[in-house]
Amino acid sequence: MNSSRLDATRRRRDLDALTRGERVDLLVIGGGITGAGVALDAASRGLSVVLVEARDWAFGTSRWSSKLVHGGLRYLVSGNVGVARESAIERDVLLRTTAPHLVRPLASVVPLQPHVRWFHVAMMRAGFGAADALRRNAHTPVALLPRARRVGATEALDRFPALRGDGLRGGLLSHDGQLVDDARLVLAVVRTAAEQGATVLTRVRAEDVTGTSAKLVDDVTDTSVLLRARAVVNAAGVWAGDVDESVRLRPSRGTHLVVDAARLGNPRSAITVAVPGSLSRFVFALPEQLGRVYIGLTDEEAPGPIPDEPVAAEHEIDFLLDTINRALAEPLTRADVLGTYSGLRPLVDVGGGATADVSRKHSVTVGPTGIVSVIGGKLTTYRKMAQDAVDRAVSEAGLDARPCRTTTLPLVGAPSRPDSRGMDDLPASLVARHGGLAAEVVESATIAEPLAAIAEGLDVTRAEIEYAVTHEGALDVDDVLHRRTRIGLVPADADRARAAVAEIVTATLG
Repeated sequence: MNSSRLDATRRRRDLDALTRGERVDLLVIGGGITGAGVALDAASRGLSVVLVEARDWAFGTSRWSSKLVHGGLRYLVSGNVGVARESAIERDVLLRTTAPHLVRPLASVVPLQPHVRWFHVAMMRAGFGAADALRRNAHTPVALLPRARRVGATEALDRFPALRGDGLRGGLLSHDGQLVDDARLVLAVVRTAAEQGATVLTRVRAEDVTGTSAKLVDDVTDTSVLLRARAVVNAAGVWAGDVDESVRLRPSRGTHLVVDAARLGNPRSAITVAVPGSLSRFVFALPEQLGRVYIGLTDEEAPGPIPDEPVAAEHEIDFLLDTINRALAEPLTRADVLGTYSGLRPLVDVGGGATADVSRKHSVTVGPTGIVSVIGGKLTTYRKMAQDAVDRAVSEAGLDARPCRTTTLPLVGAPSRPDSRGMDDLPASLVARHGGLAAEVVESATIAEPLAAIAEGLDVTRAEIEYAVTHEGALDVDDVLHRRTRIGLVPADADRARAAVAEIVTATLG
């Protein structure tokens, strides 16, 4: 078994190994959740794997999600029963086997306020009933995800204190899955892939890609190597068309607002608010780590060149505020918005219609030069997407691979792993982000005051910053602020923490 530790020494060693010119079974391009999943699936089947990411793990769409592990209710509403069933099954795998340390049940309330009509209530009740049938089909215990039920106004306000109480008739309470952080899920998958023997590299671009080779360019050393592979999987997300021109995508932008949880009474449940005039679109307010609440989600056509970091449009901010304010006693204003983030969904281009109506079902295709591309889909179903992509690559290239085993393979930090340790007396936020490796984070620290906060008001420890460099492959300050932690989602937080983070990163890289 290889180590899951990612650091500068391992990076240099792995790059040197590529210069020997040995052919590998599989080259995977793209270090988001799908590419990471493909690398893990293939490596755990006994294939030799190289995974390259041009920037950093979870640099693109994978870090801009709602941090939800959906059971498929939305897809039931739109008639995509197959996608909904797949979502419920994959949610169960994450909740109970692969990542129970990173995924937790999340309660959500649909407040029954005067503007909520009877047909909305009837539709939601029917949807919750169908969602519970999917839960049972996935064998998820009701003790883990309780059945939906109606609650009174007192309980609804206790769960989300900022709700408008006038005319409140209670709420519909349901449960789904929530990630502590999407970028940390990607990192856990990448580290597990490395443990299974995959070579995993950031800051390495793939150029001149064919179905059996690519020129790999290391942006750190400005060197390159021609890598030969028996199969190539394109998992570049919204940039998939840059890898294989035959891929046709129709990106849509989803935007979230970040607000202080205290401004909303430190809610312990999410709320779901229907978009006026729609029976299938909703805006959520989701309690998250670092004392924040995320409000989303939009679905906007995003044509043109793909930006490194999408930016929220002014009308999206207005839309989210206007919709969520329908449910609040004291409306939020622009001044309450501490930050925004937007991600581009890599939807399959199927022609006209609104992007909100485009299926979230993934697609695996083979291009003219033999490149296997996996596109579409969503974070919850990444494991199944990866399995399908590897199955296709194995079939196309005639590779000798064992059966898929990722449904039973726990990720680093999962409590069922033998290297996971007790977590008594450690900060809850540290445990939430690192699971069974939380003790290792602290014990491996060499800096002073490892459990001290990196900045006032932020529950990220100094030890986590050092660990990001020594074990999680962070190469600079932005890797730490924006992807190993999510401090960077609020620019003011990043400004407060940057100097202390930079000091630790610089000293650790040496």
